[in-house]
Amino acid sequence: MPESWEINADYVAVKALENGVTIIGLTRGKDTRFHHSEKLDKGEIMIAQFTEHTSAIKIRGKVELLTRYGIMRNDDLA
Repeated sequence: MPESWEINADYVAVKALENGVTIIGLTRGKDTRFHHSEKLDKGEIMIAQFTEHTSAIKIRGKVELLTRYGIMRNDDLA
């Protein structure tokens, strides 16, 4: 990652490593609910933001995820 990049804690970037990756936004509050979903194909990138409405993001499929904690990949899981 270039040194000039500044990663904001409120955002994550998701890059699909395969076709059909699903990203699901989950709500805050007493009951956690699905409120939005997106499908990505290989190579597509989505930037998601945690807000007063979105407290979690669920990802199905192989991705590379860029967060303030670093870069994570889930394609090497056994």
